[in-house]
This record gives sequence, structure tokens and C-alpha cells, in this order.
Amino acid sequence: AVLSFCPEYDTSLRYYIIQELEKCGHEAYMVGGCVRDSVLGRKPHDYDICTSATPDEILQAFPYEEIIPTGLQHGTVTILINKEPFEVTTYRVDGDYSDNRRPDNVTFTKNLVEDLRRRDFTINAMAYNPRIGLIDPFNGMEDIKYKKIRCVGSAEHRFNEDTLRILRAIRFEAQLDFTGLPETMFEIERQYEKLKNISIERINSEFCKIVVSKQFCVELVLYPNIFSQFIPELKALIGFQQNNPYHTYDVFDHTVHAIEKCESDDLIVRLAVFFHDFGKPHSYQDGEDGIRHFKGHGRVSAEITDSIMRRLRFDNETRHNVVELVYYHDATFEVGKKYVKRWLNKIGEKQFRRLLEVRRADIKGQNPDYEKSRIEKVNNIESILEDVLQEQECFSLKDLAVNGNDVKKTMNLKKGKDVGHWLDEILKRVIDGELKNNRDDLIYWMIGIADGWIEW
Repeated sequence: AVLSFCPEYDTSLRYYIIQELEKCGHEAYMVGGCVRDSVLGRKPHDYDICTSATPDEILQAFPYEEIIPTGLQHGTVTILINKEPFEVTTYRVDGDYSDNRRPDNVTFTKNLVEDLRRRDFTINAMAYNPRIGLIDPFNGMEDIKYKKIRCVGSAEHRFNEDTLRILRAIRFEAQLDFTGLPETMFEIERQYEKLKNISIERINSEFCKIVVSKQFCVELVLYPNIFSQFIPELKALIGFQQNNPYHTYDVFDHTVHAIEKCESDDLIVRLAVFFHDFGKPHSYQDGEDGIRHFKGHGRVSAEITDSIMRRLRFDNETRHNVVELVYYHDATFEVGKKYVKRWLNKIGEKQFRRLLEVRRADIKGQNPDYEKSRIEKVNNIESILEDVLQEQECFSLKDLAVNGNDVKKTMNLKKGKDVGHWLDEILKRVIDGELKNNRDDLIYWMIGIADGWIEW
């Protein structure tokens, strides 16, 4: 082995499963991503177990455990141990891939190497058994050493079998800082249009993993045509000049640099940075002095983002949060407590923190001559935010010292909308520092308004 293998789960319940299967005369191994990540010293997210046992034989090996037949047609069952699920899959060779998607039928095998042979990349075609050791028939360890993405066997066949593997290859490049071999990259460019045959849900899953990866900016530069295959709106950014002193790049290159400078690993923040200027090619104005302006591009970008995210089947909460950040990314940011409290009232603490991250990335992707002072401004706003939160200052209706019943009774109001109007008015004045958030003071002010001896 080129690298030492350091599993963290020799005595785990997964080892127990392997032992029980071996007691019944079957082979069993950890396989795929968990092996790769352990070799790389990364924390595995999924622990796949494969075995020579058929689904029926797996059931017989665990007579006292609850078994869920999660995917019998693919040879997969889920074993529940202490209510924790563990997927176990029979060795298999895949069936028909004629539509460039995962097959609906498979053929079981008793041969581990045949099972590994059907996998996408050599770094994912390794197996590990704590008693036997590492099984690496396709030199995955060597490709890990040299940071290469190599298909198992023919790259042409692997991508033709399941075109989603194109995005998986890009994802592994981005996550691991690996590079595709020439034949891998050649087939990616040759076959990417077949992504139209892949379900948008599967594309979305891989795309999100790429977006949160540190090297997303690199992959965007390497494969703009591939991302444009399912986000065609991206094409309008490429080469679109900004002709503005605050910018030194076209819109696409600015987006790439903003993603590069984004320090957050929050999917919502990174999606917002990616989408934030999609509206610029559709909302520009050229001044007589030759300077290009983009008034209202936040709104246009938000509308385009909303359309794209609906098409890519994002959940409503993620879509709403990203669209909101894109909409406000170019808003005026003033320094001062009342301005920070207005933002907190408008979008809440979590979204406001995200918005500041988007703003930082946006600034760092622009002209560096203006970066220092503009970043200092964002930092000052964030410092004020911390003070507001630490001092527990009022910025929402729930923080007010009075409630709707107080307003209704004090001001003798009948309609609910009138109560809401005055609550909002009181909150606005508290946020702006015109009123103190003190119950007695607020009651006194309401009495004055109701009796007419206080003007507003």
C-alpha cells in the first residue's frame, strides 16, 4: 500500500455485521467512499458494506435483528441494530445502462472483484475487511497518492453507463483537490450533453456537493459548458463586460473570484454568491461616459435565481433563503445600530449574517483598489451586530415591551389591522431610537397619541 490505511471502526457495529456474515460462511467488506475517505484521513459520511451473501442469506445471518428490505431488486437490505440502520448489499454486476442512467436490474455475483469492477472510479473501487485488509484490484491507492480521478476500465463505458458520473467526477475533483486524467476529462467533455437524460433530483444532489466544495471555483472555470447544461442562464455571464471602475473582471470571472473568496461552507451562502449577478446581463445601463451601471440587478438576479432553483427542485426553504440573499446583496449597507436592527427585523439574525458573508465575497471579487475600505465597513457592521445581540436590544415585535392587547386597550382600537399598524409604528420608533423599549414609556406615548397631545 502506498498510503497507510487507518480505519476508525474496527470494533464498531459495522465490524459486528461483517463478523456475523463471515460466521455464516460469507465474505463481507467495507467498500467505496468510506474506504477512500479513511485512506485520505477524512471522516467518512457513509459506510457501505457489501457481501457475497444473497438478500435471503443476509436475513438468515441476522435472525434476531430487524431487517428492512429497502432495495431487494438491487440486493440491498437495511439491518437495524439498536435502532441504527446499516445498509448491506450483495455483490453484483449491473444490468442494462442503455438510457445513460443507473440500471433497474442487476445480476448478483459471488466475486468481490467483479463487484468492484462495475464501480465508477478507482478511488471508489477499494474494499476493506479488518481481518483480511485492503483489496485494491484497480490501483486506487496509487491514484490517491497522485491525486488522480481515473475511471475503472474504459472512461467511455463508465460515463455512458451512467452520465451522472460526470458530475461525480467533478465533485471528487472539487472535494479532494484531485485532477481528472486526460481520458477522463476528454470523455466528460464528449458526453456531458447526455446529462439531459438524468433526473434533476440526482443532478441537484451532486451540484450541491460541488457548490460547498473549496474548489468549486476551479471546476466552474474548467467545465462551464457542463454547468450550463442544466443552468443555461450561466452562459450569459461569460465574457459579459462590466465597464465599471469597481470591477476588473467580466461577470463570469467576477463570480468565480467571489466564490473563491467566499469563506463560508454554508450551502445557502455559496449558492447566493454563485447566483448573485445572474441578472446583470439583463439589467444594465450604459452611461454617456461609457461607465456601465446595473441598477436593480439584485431584483432581476433574484427572479432568475428563483426560476432556476424551482427548475432544479430545491426545497422551498433553501430557495427562499437564497433568493432573499441575492435580492438584497447589493442593497445599501449603512453603519449604525438602527440600520443593523432594521436588517435584523427584516430578515433575521441568521440571514443577516449570511448576507454579510455574501457581501464580503462580492467585494473581494471586485476591484482590489476599493476592497480595504469596503471590507472594513462590513466588519464594522458585524461588530455592531454583535453589540446589538449581546445587549439584547429590541429589533422585532416579540422584543417589544408592549403587545397587541396593550395597544388595543390603550388606544381604544377595534380593528386588528389598526393594532398591527401601531405595533409596527412603535417598533420602528424603538429601532430608530426615538422611543425607549420601556413599558411605561410606551404606554405613555400611546396615551399621548390617542388623546392628541403627542404629534407623530
